[in-house]
Formats: sequence, C-alpha cells, structure tokens
Amino acid sequence: MSDTQSKILDILKDGAFHSGEALGEKVGCSRTAVWKHLQKLETLGLVIETTKGTGYRIVGGVDLLEESVVTGALSAEANPHLSNINIFQTIDSTNTYARELAEKNSASGSVILAEQQTAGRGRRGKNWVSPFAANIYLSIVWDFEQGAQALEGLSLAIGVAVKRALTAHGVQGVKLKWPNDIYVERKKLGGILLEMIGDPAGHCSVIVGVGLNVSMPASQADAIDQEWTDVTTELQSQQATGADSVLPARNQLAAALISEILPLLSTFQSQGFAAYRDEWQAADAFCGQAAAISTPKQSIAGVVRGVDANGALRLELDNGKIESFIGGELSLRLVE
Repeated sequence: MSDTQSKILDILKDGAFHSGEALGEKVGCSRTAVWKHLQKLETLGLVIETTKGTGYRIVGGVDLLEESVVTGALSAEANPHLSNINIFQTIDSTNTYARELAEKNSASGSVILAEQQTAGRGRRGKNWVSPFAANIYLSIVWDFEQGAQALEGLSLAIGVAVKRALTAHGVQGVKLKWPNDIYVERKKLGGILLEMIGDPAGHCSVIVGVGLNVSMPASQADAIDQEWTDVTTELQSQQATGADSVLPARNQLAAALISEILPLLSTFQSQGFAAYRDEWQAADAFCGQAAAISTPKQSIAGVVRGVDANGALRLELDNGKIESFIGGELSLRLVE
C-alpha cells in the first residue's frame, strides 16, 4: 500500500463522506488520482460508497490498528516485557516476519501485528484466511534458555491467555480444543501457531502466533473449511439474549492479548504448564467426549480425558487404558 493510499484510508476510516476535492487537498494529489487510489483500496475488500455531490466513504468505517493505542492499553505487567511493536498494513505472514527478525538478532519481546496477511499460515501448513482490517493477526518473539523440553504445554498455556483476554472483553463460553484452537459452541474462533528456532536443547527463540476472528466478512469466509465464528457475532448474540456486552475495538483486544501473553512468556520457563493445567482443563472443549486422534500413520479412537502435566492429550481407549499423545503432526476430531 502506498503512502497516499494509507493517508486516504486514515481519513476515510471514520465512515463519513469526504469529497474527492477535500481528499485530494489533504493528501496532495488530483481528484482523478484519488479515484484511482480508491479503486486500489477496494481490492482489499473495503466497501467504498460513492455519492455524486457528496463524495466517498467506507461503509461502516474501518477499525485500524494504531501503535500508540495498543501500547497505551497494555497492562503494567506486560509493559516491561515489550521490546518493540511493528504494525503492518499488509504482510505475507506475521510469523514469517517474526522468524526472520529472530534469525537476524535477539528479538525477544518483539510484537508484530498486521491488518492483512497474504500468506497467513495455520497449523500443519493450512492457509489462514486473513482479510484486511477485520481480525487480529499477532506474533510475539520470546527467547528461552532450556530448549524444547521446557516448552512442553506452551501452546495450551497460550490458549489460556487468549481465553482470559476474550473473557475480559465479554465473550462468554470460550473453550479450548487440544492442542491450539479457540472455540465457542464447537465453532472455531481462533488458533495458535508456535514455531521454534535455535538450539532444541539450549538457547532458542519461540514465535507465538495468534489468529483471532473479530469481524470476519462472510464474503471472505468461503475458504474456511470448518464451522467458524467471530467476536462480533458472539457479542451480538449475547446482546440479543440480554447479556451486557460491548463490541470491542481491535486495538483494545490486541492489547489485551499482548497483556496476557507477555507476562506468561516471562514466567513459563520457571512455572511450566502446571500453572495453567487446571484452567485449561476447565475449558476443554472435548473433555469426556468420543474423539479420534489422527497421526501421520493411523487414527486412534477413544474418550478424551483431559491433558497431563506436560500438556499431552489423554485418550481412554476401548480397553480402558489411557494413552497420552503429544506432537505437532497430530489432529483431534470428535466422533459423531
């Protein structure tokens, strides 16, 4: 996105009409050039309305991320752990950028946010649908000294942090699906992707990626291969039932996520997953239900019995034996 397009977007984000002449004066270009820039903004999925004699507007406005607003809303516990924050209009993947940052030099405490991802990734290489200025695409870099073994259960603990942030913003009924999904009523609300670089037995950096559906446009959701929901839908549903809820601004929700995750990362190496296990199990979306876990070679059915102290899934088999599963290539599905 060009600087001129960014300036036009910043003016139109309020959802009000602005004339082409006024826009041109503010950004330093002709009305014809303004019109061409608006056409390019429409390719981002923004709905721009044109009214003769009145001007242009983005229907409904657009809630853009702002560094000063995000940092200003961070908790006192999180602030000391933030080294820097980068917000991009468009990026291939926040996790990819975070990885490149960490590979160059120490980047612990770096936070990356984006309005849009062109190559967003979920777990097991799946595409993560990432429309412009609709959801939260967040990555955080953190350094650890004790290698992969000290990180067991980290993705589940991050799930607890995400649940805390959502609950604080009024989203009810948030559940956690092993090992990295955020659910409400069996619909996916978000996901977590952890990547490690460095020494598996010593100093390493972990990229914590969080994708959260906030106001997913239905027109963009055709590519999602499972039932999904978003924060706006859930809060509107709660309002319809009389629950007291306010639709969140993405800046505040992003700040809440960062405020929960950074302090967790700072103590996880010493506390481990044990500090979060009870909270995770209380929100287990599949606990006590028949499910099947798929490995690269087979599918194993049983009843979900929570997770162990290391975050491994506990599955009760037909013979009554409980077997534990952990690893990045496993997939868990309910048996209907």
